[in-house]
Amino acid sequence: MKLKYWRTICVGFAFFLICAFWQAYDNIIPKILTDKFGMAQGWSGVIMALDNVLALFMLPLFGAISDKCKSPRGKRTPFIVVGTIIAVIAFIGLSFIDNAQLGKLDTAANFDQKAVHTVYADADIAKATLKTHEGEEYVLSERYTLEELDSVIGKAMQGDKEALAEWEEYFVPARQAYAAKTTAGNKLILIAFMAVLLVTLVAMSTFRSPAVALMPDVTIKPLRSKANAVINLMGSFGGILVLALGMVFGTGKTQNSMMSYIVFFTVIAAIMIIALIAFLITVKEPKFVKEMEEESKRFGINDSEESAEGSRKLSKGELASLILILASVALWFFGYNAVTSKYSVYAGKVLNLDYNMTLIIAQAAAIISYLPVGMISSKIGRKKAILAGVVMLFTAFTVAAFLRAGSPAMLMNAMFALAGIGWATINVNSFPMVVELAKGGTIGKYTGYYYTASMAAQVLTPILSGFLMDAFGLKILFPYAAAFVACAFVTMLFVRHGDNKPIAKTGLEALDVGD
Repeated sequence: MKLKYWRTICVGFAFFLICAFWQAYDNIIPKILTDKFGMAQGWSGVIMALDNVLALFMLPLFGAISDKCKSPRGKRTPFIVVGTIIAVIAFIGLSFIDNAQLGKLDTAANFDQKAVHTVYADADIAKATLKTHEGEEYVLSERYTLEELDSVIGKAMQGDKEALAEWEEYFVPARQAYAAKTTAGNKLILIAFMAVLLVTLVAMSTFRSPAVALMPDVTIKPLRSKANAVINLMGSFGGILVLALGMVFGTGKTQNSMMSYIVFFTVIAAIMIIALIAFLITVKEPKFVKEMEEESKRFGINDSEESAEGSRKLSKGELASLILILASVALWFFGYNAVTSKYSVYAGKVLNLDYNMTLIIAQAAAIISYLPVGMISSKIGRKKAILAGVVMLFTAFTVAAFLRAGSPAMLMNAMFALAGIGWATINVNSFPMVVELAKGGTIGKYTGYYYTASMAAQVLTPILSGFLMDAFGLKILFPYAAAFVACAFVTMLFVRHGDNKPIAKTGLEALDVGD
């Protein structure tokens, strides 16, 4: 019984393009909303939760619809193709609308003397009382003379850390207030941005469950943790590629916070299309599914619960475990997604770091971990592996809560590396635990259950964390995340079903110790 690694990698191209998209989306969209449209963190969180609101009903819906699809290309492939093409077109459209908003702002050029003077001279902004992320209230024109502002610009352009921190602390909130005033004076661009954003998110929601359900469709039960490790490895490659491109384009640099994203978004869209083409060339879904069914029969896995579709119901114990697994999924996503959706803002304003490097380290740690974690999980069980991953995630977030600008960058990088390993350990095992309880004909539906739990958390956590950050400052982010991860450990302790069950090898397979 061996996992077909090359086949699993090919199936993973779909998850690769999904993760590439979401990495770019999570990093850039909140910056556009706050920097270009002047939104507060709380309202930015509301917008960032929109995709998760859609996913609450669309992921289970399209998972179940794909279960019943009879296309010659298979149950899942048509959704992946159509959804990706629409999402790519809409995503590029977002960058052009963002550029239109940029053209409305006189403050487009960061560290530009004219831009600074424009904000300073605006009566509404200069006289308004603004509040920094430290909670201090100030009036821009009372705090600085124009000469003092010019001095801050000069030092910041030379990379002076104190000047950069002062820039983020005092001028950026004023510039965002100016952007908010500009947006209020012409809401059409914001309306257009939201409309195209909605199209993008709907398109992505139509094929996420089908794409993820394809792995268990073509993989027998005992090997799904290993296969899921490969799938997540492909997803991490997609994410880390986008982060590397972010460093090339300078999306995380303070001086580029008002940049145009047209070229960057177009490159991301091209990567998604290339991954889709690779998927279509290499993945023959109906053939792979048939081979999986034959292999399952050979090992006695294809019993009545797999073949008698609709005939089996979960026992009370299985149902309780399913609910607890889904609750755990929701809780650790409450913590993890709060960090991923706000870290690009947090890194610049609290740590004075380029978020791209820190996130690349987390992704790299996850990439290194996926395959070993899959192998270890097949030995010790999925539940124990998940609990270990939750402990690692909690430790990383707790230590990160105490780090500030001036703290050793290597320490934050080490914590994100630990978080990457912990998240890899959780991800490799949590989805297989859910679909372990599914019948062969309902894998798409159970995939929808998994994503409903994760997306429910992701609906609420950007909003809740955003408003808490507005009320108590950005520094509440990591304590908030650590608290929810700790709760996930408790619920996971009581799970009794869904773990991997070793299957006895027969015949020549009994002599095979290479897997």
